[in-house]
Amino acid sequence: MMGGRKKDTLINDKQYQVDWHTSRTRIESIRNQKMLARTTNTLSRCNKWNMFHSLSMRTLSSVAGNSSLVKNSFANHKGIFASSSPIRLDFSSLAAVDRETSDESDTSSKFIPTASRKYEFFQNVEVTPDGIAIIRFDNPSKKVNTISFKLKDEAEKLWNAEIHHNAHVKGVVFTSGKPDGFIAGADIFDIQSLQNKEEVIPLIESATKFFQHLKSKGVPLVCAINGPALGGGLEWALWCDYRICTDSPKTKLGLPEVKLGLLPGFGGTQNLHKIVGLQKAMDMMLTGKDVRPKQAKKMGLVDLVVAPQSLEQVAIDTAKGLANGTIKKSSGVKKNLQDRIVEDTPFGRYFMWQTIDKMVKKNTNGNYPAPFAIIDAVKYGMEHPQGDAKFKFERESFAKLAATKESEALIGIFDGTTQLKKHTYGDVAHPIHKVAVLGSGLMGSGIAQVTAEKGYEVLLKDRDDASVARGLSYVNENWGRKLKRKKMSTFEFNINSSNIVPLTDDTESWKKHFGRADLVIEAVFEDIELKRKIVAQMEELTPDHCVFATNTSAIPIADIAKGAKRPDQIIGMHYFSPVPQMPLLEIIPHDSTSDATKAAAFEVGMKQGKTCIEVKDVPGFYVNRCLGPFLVEVSALVRDGVGLEELDLAAKNFGMPVGPIDLADNVGIDVVYHVASFLSRADLGNRMSGGDITFLEEMVKKGWLGKKSNKGFYTYQGKKKTISNDVKSYINSYREKNLGLKEEEVQNRLMSRFINEAAKCLEDEIIANPVVGDIGLVFGTGFAPFKGGPFRYLDSFGVEGYVSMMNRLADNYGPQFEPCQLLRDYAASGKKFH
Repeated sequence: MMGGRKKDTLINDKQYQVDWHTSRTRIESIRNQKMLARTTNTLSRCNKWNMFHSLSMRTLSSVAGNSSLVKNSFANHKGIFASSSPIRLDFSSLAAVDRETSDESDTSSKFIPTASRKYEFFQNVEVTPDGIAIIRFDNPSKKVNTISFKLKDEAEKLWNAEIHHNAHVKGVVFTSGKPDGFIAGADIFDIQSLQNKEEVIPLIESATKFFQHLKSKGVPLVCAINGPALGGGLEWALWCDYRICTDSPKTKLGLPEVKLGLLPGFGGTQNLHKIVGLQKAMDMMLTGKDVRPKQAKKMGLVDLVVAPQSLEQVAIDTAKGLANGTIKKSSGVKKNLQDRIVEDTPFGRYFMWQTIDKMVKKNTNGNYPAPFAIIDAVKYGMEHPQGDAKFKFERESFAKLAATKESEALIGIFDGTTQLKKHTYGDVAHPIHKVAVLGSGLMGSGIAQVTAEKGYEVLLKDRDDASVARGLSYVNENWGRKLKRKKMSTFEFNINSSNIVPLTDDTESWKKHFGRADLVIEAVFEDIELKRKIVAQMEELTPDHCVFATNTSAIPIADIAKGAKRPDQIIGMHYFSPVPQMPLLEIIPHDSTSDATKAAAFEVGMKQGKTCIEVKDVPGFYVNRCLGPFLVEVSALVRDGVGLEELDLAAKNFGMPVGPIDLADNVGIDVVYHVASFLSRADLGNRMSGGDITFLEEMVKKGWLGKKSNKGFYTYQGKKKTISNDVKSYINSYREKNLGLKEEEVQNRLMSRFINEAAKCLEDEIIANPVVGDIGLVFGTGFAPFKGGPFRYLDSFGVEGYVSMMNRLADNYGPQFEPCQLLRDYAASGKKFH
């Protein structure tokens, strides 16, 4: 059921007379009707059970920004971190290095040089007849090249043995021996292995001296990049005289260290702005975003963009031209008048730094030290341009950041996402090429979008043309924005669009299409009888190998699978909305789900770009189960006199991206009420007590549904939001007392309910380990990334101290605050979760 229509519409078995081609023509005409003007509002109601699915991209933001620091004037400047849609916490720009392959000191796999392979991290050096040395990075034991201190030592050995004293060498080309990757970054486990982070200072110093040693040879250095050149990989390129990259879609350049709570440590804070200009350099380093080839050429980050097939030869010819003087060395970006005023005058720089500082403070709330350290390092280098003092300042700042809890937390999240890229369920039983999505509401259309983008053929089915048209409109609007922002080419747009086949009850051939589906994902209304009917119908229509996945956010999968002919092929795939932005996917097998079915869910989810966590089949699963007690405590705090704005501020000051009141309005008061009431009837016991969510029911009856009705806790007029007098009056009537609670007490009450439930989920084996628990709440709810998730936060706070705090709350407010047994055990033993 979608919206208010009959529950059995998707299983209608009437005679069909219109094929899908005709249906699509009708859809095209419907798109042009005025009814689509309210598409977003309609879609937002389509799956009211997806609790907290309407989190904006802000929920996963640590740093964000737009592409230009100064636009037109300081008066209308938006600047770094000013974007209204900050980027999510995204580790795709970082080197994903398996722990098993990152331990280069493992004696069981010691490298033994041979004539055909002298070096562990490099192919043998080739020197052309014209004296151009070609040095190819290539570690055959890893999928990607990464920079480690061991690689640096070997590079120094190679350079001194074959290049530095070789008079025949007139130029050097650095490139990669891997077909689709240059250097994906520094090996983060090098840093993690150091107990005393100050030990990294002499290691970085030796790397800086090595780069300076390269320059001292006095021959042109050319960097030839195909695929990712990130972090230390780009910093290596910045030491070169000329940079050439390919136009491959896999090529991207960036300095993403800020996402790990660090700064570029191999000279990046000192070298980048000399090449691309101060504003663009700060934008790159403070956001950690990728730069694609076309933009890299435009901003001066690279000097040439070529086809992958010609990269190495062009690089050789360029090195030769630089050596004989027919090609000039790169002189960096040419600044226009405005940029010269902003970047090269004391007055301009003063206002520029003020603007950057203001926006960083606003968007990080002071919780992330890395952006400020990056600013300080760049400033110091500009004030001390001569000598090595600027590099000393940079590496010492790096060491300080590496020792912070924030960096440890962010690296922990990155490490966790890397671990979760593997599963133990083997191969799928049948290759998955065609994915059917039932329901074209906000969830269904989002699932269709991310699936089509990855090359799957998608069957998007709903009741009628108007419903499917709304879903397609949502997808096309998202792709249109990508086109506008140059995140997608016209060719990709056309390919993706052609991957989606719209189907309705009136499409004569829809059953034939489903007869070739390899996976069905239902995203319809949360009604167990409807879902069971759909399972039965799909088992009749689809091939025997077809996997059935339900996007339910609360109903146990075993209940949906009851009575099915192929229960072993039924699994939960719980997405979070908006699906294209939210990175988490909960995969929920029931007791009879086969390993092949689990493998299929993981394969599709990971290909969609999701971080997949496996969760036990219980009401609410993991993320929503943790949110249940949190929601109840919100009502309790309102009852005890805490103001709505105070609640939001307390949560944000803890580190949450949005406060609970603001979030409830964005999600919908009706959604919050239905989910909280559902979990209150589930198996959480007194952990769902202590508050009264019936006041939300009254708000629903009044039509105060939140932002979608322009009135919830807040009243919305354009971008302005206020608390109206009638809402104040209603809230005051609900309050029983005013305890005058301080912010810390509000935070403790609110977050302890959340964190205790996460620990209870670990105790009950709903999640496998603390890593899954941390990733789930950071990526699913926006739990403060700089704290690393609930379990890393408990380690940092001290479990014993946290249990004592909860016991005090239980004494003062009731048994709902009693810590679970697992927390008590850890407190007694002094054990940590990580």
